[in-house]
Parts: sequence; C-alpha cells; structure tokens
Amino acid sequence: MQLESLKIFCDVVRWSSFSRGAAENGISQSSASQAVHQLETRLGLKLIDRSKRPLVLTPRGKVYYEGCKELVERYEELENRVKALAGEDTVAGTVGVAAIYSGLDPMSRYVKLFETRHPRANVRLEYLHPSRVLERVSSGEADLGLLSCPRKWPDLTVITWREEAMVLAVHPSHRFAQRACVPVAELEGEPFIAFDGDLPIRRSIDRFLRHHSVQVDTVLAFDNIESIKHAVEIPSGISILPEPSLAQEIKAGTLVAVRIAGQGPDDRLTRPLALIHRRHANLDVAAAKFLDLLLSDTPRG
Repeated sequence: MQLESLKIFCDVVRWSSFSRGAAENGISQSSASQAVHQLETRLGLKLIDRSKRPLVLTPRGKVYYEGCKELVERYEELENRVKALAGEDTVAGTVGVAAIYSGLDPMSRYVKLFETRHPRANVRLEYLHPSRVLERVSSGEADLGLLSCPRKWPDLTVITWREEAMVLAVHPSHRFAQRACVPVAELEGEPFIAFDGDLPIRRSIDRFLRHHSVQVDTVLAFDNIESIKHAVEIPSGISILPEPSLAQEIKAGTLVAVRIAGQGPDDRLTRPLALIHRRHANLDVAAAKFLDLLLSDTPRG
C-alpha cells in the first residue's frame, strides 16, 4: 500500500536512520530502504542524501516529507474517528517525545502508564541535548519536548510542568554529608562539578551563586546529570543537582543530598521543567492524550 511506504519514509526521516525507521514499522532495514527507493523511482528524484550521516533530506525531500507527514497524520486521525463510531479505543499510533537527559525518570513513569491504558499506542522517547530537543520539536520530528529552564519561542507553545528543588550533591565522606542544610556562603572555594556553560541550568546556578557573592572552583563540566553524578562519586568535587535525579544514588548510599540555605525562606534554587510543542500544529489524538496525562496528577503504579 502506498500509504505504508509514506509512513516508512516519514519514520526513516524522523529517526534519521533506515534501521530505526524499519524497527518502527516492524520490518527489516532492507525493506525500509527498498520502500524509500521505490518512492524515489516513482518521483524520479532523490529524497534522501545517503552519503551523509546522519541521513539528510535533499531540498525536494524536505518538501515531500512535510506533505507526507501531514497525509499520514490525517489518515491516522481519520482511522481513529471511524473506530470511535464503533466504540473502540481511538488512541493509537506513536507519540514522539524529545527530552533532556535528566527527564528519564519523570517521563518514563508516564510512558508506562499511557501504554498500559492504551495498548494500541506507544511513546517513542529520545534523550537529547536541549538544543536538539528544540530542533526535533520545531521541525515536527517530535510531537512533544521536555526542557528545563525554558524561555519563550515564537513558534512553540511552552507549558509549565513542574519545579524541582536543587540540592547539594556530595560524596558520603564529604564534611557536608552529615548536615541537613548548608548555608550557600560555605560553598566558597569548593571544588565544583558544573553543567556545561551553554546550558540554561548552568546559567541559573551561576546567577544564584553570584547573587550570594559565592565563587566555587569549577574543576569539571558536563552536559548531562549522569556524568556529573559519577564525578561526584569519585569524588572530584561537589555539585548542585535536581533532588529527584539523586534518588537511586541516595538509596544506594553513593551520594548524599543536602539542602542549600539562602538568605531567607523564599530564597531557594529550583529547576523549572516545561513541555513544548509546535504552536500552530494540531496534536493528533495519541499525542494530545499523552499531553493530558503529563498534565494530570502524578501517576501511581
């Protein structure tokens, strides 16, 4: 069926990979490659530049992809509407979600619940650098995105999701480990494991420290929380991280979370998380239902 070939093409483009696009459709990589090749033969032009890694669309391929994506989405929406008349569960298809690395724990619980409630739907999660999250959502390759410390973008809708307390992450042998709370002034001169300078969360932490006239000794910087936690475990220094991201290490006894005291009860450091989607694009049924779930109370079970 021609529509199946269009969907395969869209999934290959979305993943920038023939193998992952094939897996999305339950077929072999060679079958996916053949499906795209047949489309190119029918059109008499190249849609994908296979000489580059990851795969890149040709200029004409970009135009074709946008049209195909709309056709596939409209057909899936039509199927859902018809099945709704028969009383069937209309939530079906794949929801593409691009999330920052540290979104794994909060997002994965919702994915399990969503797929349990809607067996004919699934969520495709990608964990990426914040700039890539923006790219995936802005281009339509992901339906939803999860970012921290968001700002406003003209082509995106930003929905506040939750705020996470930021705490001091230290090795159990550190002198702060036995304390429930440490005044921010005592961080002066401490060896510090930071986020990379181009990340919004790094700028937020830096502003907090400057506000309190505190200067730490930045010895290492990483673009993800997992690497920072490993560095603190060595230990190479201390860090400031979202409290929920330390749950496993605290349970295992490899790290300790300590509250940071500012200058008053309202002077605290938090990490805001937000959900994003394209402003002028209608979410399909599955994506809209998943967004509703994310915005509901924290799932249990």
